[in-house]
Amino acid sequence: MFGFYDSYFIFFGLNITYYGLIIALGMAFGVILACKNANLRGLKTDDFLIIACYVLPLSIIGARIYYVIFSLDKIYSFWDVFKIWEGGMAIYGGVIGGAIGIILYCLIHKKNFLDVGDIAVSSLILGQAIGRIGCYFAGCCYGIEVTDPSLTWFPLSTKINGVWHLSTFFYECIWDLMVFAILIFLLRKNKLKYRGSLIYLYLILYGTGRAWIEALRGDSLYIGAIKVSQLLSILLILTGIIMIIVTEILHRKNKIKTLKDLQPVYELNIKSELEEKEKKMRLKEEKRKIREEKKSDKIVEEVGKENDIKINEKNEEDILNNNSQGENDDKLFDNNANCTKNDDNKKE
Repeated sequence: MFGFYDSYFIFFGLNITYYGLIIALGMAFGVILACKNANLRGLKTDDFLIIACYVLPLSIIGARIYYVIFSLDKIYSFWDVFKIWEGGMAIYGGVIGGAIGIILYCLIHKKNFLDVGDIAVSSLILGQAIGRIGCYFAGCCYGIEVTDPSLTWFPLSTKINGVWHLSTFFYECIWDLMVFAILIFLLRKNKLKYRGSLIYLYLILYGTGRAWIEALRGDSLYIGAIKVSQLLSILLILTGIIMIIVTEILHRKNKIKTLKDLQPVYELNIKSELEEKEKKMRLKEEKRKIREEKKSDKIVEEVGKENDIKINEKNEEDILNNNSQGENDDKLFDNNANCTKNDDNKKE
């Protein structure tokens, strides 16, 4: 049964962990959202299905590598590195791996990284928010121990292995949802000035939330006495601020265009995609009509064959009847002839 700390449920004989299921749902919702928003940056919905093939595997690999690098004291053999089913995934590693996936996609398919990134980050933060729900069931990403009895209640605190801890996974889930609401509003309402602005806002907003939440964590990864994710969060905030300033300077020097200037290009790409979709629909409809015509012709042919068979059978039956009638006529003629002959003999 679904329980507070159940780690898995059984589905057709398979042990499905709640954590893994929720992470998968987060990824799925993220991809669906990205496909829906793709045309806001002149991209095709199919682009993000392809991007997912780059990003999702690299995200998992990145999340595991990040954890392993900063948890070498928990790795006892080479094969322990690959045991992701035993836990040990770090979201920042997943973000880095996903970013590498997007970079590779943009290089190979000649797409603008900032356009792709603007769409991706709103999906990313939604996936992160959903993923943090999985931590509730996995009993991970919890905060420092709570000793004040008045604070031992959920969602402020969570009992892990019989000990109450701050529910930092819950705090981050709520923070991520708020960041998602801000990013998706700005994206959908076209409230941004430059391409890439959504990426920079993500770095600042997520980094800010993660920095203070990480300070409350009780199971953080460390470099010496420094919490790795807290340090990385501060670097992300600084990067986001610097990039916003650099973008504004480049615009004033006429080095980059605004989203308003780029809108005709996006609309042209959208028009091209719509035309391509219409073409595919027409081809699909033509193929459907051809299949129906072939099916109709086949039916007519089969009906024609059946009619021919019936006609042949009828002709054969008529021939047999005619032959039978002819034999009867011959017999009647012979009988008449015999009768006439008998009458002549009597007369003689």
